[in-house]
Amino acid sequence: MATLSAIRCSPAIKAFHKRLRNAGKPPKVALVAAMRKLIIMINTILRRQTPWSEPQQHGC
Repeated sequence: MATLSAIRCSPAIKAFHKRLRNAGKPPKVALVAAMRKLIIMINTILRRQTPWSEPQQHGC
């Protein structure tokens, strides 16, 4: 459920999921990949003991 909310509300996870879907990945594969990305992000925050900050977009 957290991943579904992240896909709807987090620009970083939303863009990642959309990129996978546009590349032709099935919905469940894209969902699990977004889930794994979210888990890695949470684990990194806990390990480094730093507050969350939205990833910065490079480019335009």
